[in-house]
Amino acid sequence: MRDILRRNSGLATVADSADTIGMAKQTSGSTPQNATLAGQRESILGSQELVAFVATRDPSRAKKFYRDTLGLPLVSEDEFALVFDAAGSMLRVTRVQEVAGAKYTVLGWRVRDIVQTAKDLQKVHVTLERYPGMQQDELGIWDSPSGARVAWFKDPDGNTLGITQF
Repeated sequence: MRDILRRNSGLATVADSADTIGMAKQTSGSTPQNATLAGQRESILGSQELVAFVATRDPSRAKKFYRDTLGLPLVSEDEFALVFDAAGSMLRVTRVQEVAGAKYTVLGWRVRDIVQTAKDLQKVHVTLERYPGMQQDELGIWDSPSGARVAWFKDPDGNTLGITQF
């Protein structure tokens, strides 16, 4: 169970990272072939590695959740953050005095098989969220208008995390 998100994500390394233009083409018929940012010739950050951040008040609880429950390898730990390897991307779980609860998804994973990933999360006692007014199946998976399938869960600090199958 340690590698639930890693195994089902299909994203093993940075070199295997998702083609976001291709992703957009799959989910929206109106994406241009050669997208640019506001007419710029070169992207400022498009070729740089993304670093994701999420906050925690309780680093020991967060470490247990992200490492032991979700199966993300812990890379380092200091007085500022826990650092995990999320399929080649750095996830910094930052220590804060108070977590400002966002009412939206703050971190998510692209998975190959959302049904299996949802079942694997439930096996390790991660509860998938249900939202009033959304047509979610028995596992808590919502079929979006674009065709993407999405489910949400919370970390110990109440941050909303998601899994998506495009």
